[in-house]
Amino acid sequence: MDNPFAASSSWYVNPEWSANASSEPGGSAIANYSTAVWMDRIAAITEGVGLRGHLDQALANGNDLFTFVVYNLPNRDCAALASNGELLISENGFERYKLEYIDPIVEILSDPAYADINIVAVIEVDSLPNLVTNLSTPECQEANGPGGYRDGIRYALNQLSTLPNVYSYVDIGNSGWLGWSSNFGPAVSLIGDLIETTDKGWNSVAGFVSNTSNYAPVEEPFLPDPTLTVGGQPIRSADFYEWNDYLEELDFVQDWRQAMIDRGAPETIGMLIDTGRNGWGGPDRPTGVSASLDVNTYVNESRIDRREHRGNWCNQPGGVGFRPQANPHPGVDAYVWVKPPGESDGIADPNFEQDPNDPNKKHDPMCDPNASNRYDGSVSTGALPNAPHAGGWFPEGFQVLLENAYPPL
Repeated sequence: MDNPFAASSSWYVNPEWSANASSEPGGSAIANYSTAVWMDRIAAITEGVGLRGHLDQALANGNDLFTFVVYNLPNRDCAALASNGELLISENGFERYKLEYIDPIVEILSDPAYADINIVAVIEVDSLPNLVTNLSTPECQEANGPGGYRDGIRYALNQLSTLPNVYSYVDIGNSGWLGWSSNFGPAVSLIGDLIETTDKGWNSVAGFVSNTSNYAPVEEPFLPDPTLTVGGQPIRSADFYEWNDYLEELDFVQDWRQAMIDRGAPETIGMLIDTGRNGWGGPDRPTGVSASLDVNTYVNESRIDRREHRGNWCNQPGGVGFRPQANPHPGVDAYVWVKPPGESDGIADPNFEQDPNDPNKKHDPMCDPNASNRYDGSVSTGALPNAPHAGGWFPEGFQVLLENAYPPL
């Protein structure tokens, strides 16, 4: 498939997100950038503006590109709690996913009125990576079987691939999740195998998307070589990187793309990087390489990613990153803002009230600013306080993203 972002001159701006952004001090600087529209439950298809309403608005605007997120698999978010969904495998979730979720979406997208809009579908964030690394969790074990993530995504790709103006990009986590060779190879195999079992094989996908809703930088300008030795140790052995082969998204996605081409994907396969919150600017951004001979000090003084732990994923004090644009690097179809800046990753308060619109969302301790990191109890979660439920508007978090934007606003 060709790159839909390069072929489009007018990308849809979600008016709801834009209104939230422009209502905050300084927010008008980014309020006219394109962000993805999330279909994160069955009701989202028709509730409020709804999918058809957004597409009608895109038509009225004269937009020729619209991006939305398919995000409602049964046993969704199987290894965490902040974004649990409404469907369960054990309660006929796969059938409901097909009949009540995917089919109505495809019916709307197939309306001839929208035939001239390039529609980008981001497919099921965090799902398949969980089948690589989190099978010790019962919910993920179940998602690894019949009626689970593979069957759901295969069905979604089969249905979406019947529409010539729909471009599906499958989520692949991020460099800080699948970057180790022990994860990278199995993930390429699992996801490649799945694509090859769809009705149209490699013609069912336009490519892959990385760093969705995450904070990993596109590049670490002062740490370009993971194998560089400091104090007798490669920098990838530092505590922050834990021997990961990838310190940044760009190397990760370019190598992922090549690995898929090596196994049969077409040369046109493209990558997307979510840059909505991975800018890491502001006063704490390093301006040069550390002079330390201690590998941990060298890495900590040189890295632009200022998280306390690379596994910290909830409401981090990042910054707005590169603005959405097509063809920023070879093999990269676009920088995109899949996760709209200013929307929460999960509720901060462990004594939370249910979200009336989505009561399945829970509190994940990784969103508690007073808790320790799940993977390393010696460090904090780094989460910002006062955050609402996942997807809710978070003004304080939005201000931090503006202050730490890079390139600066």
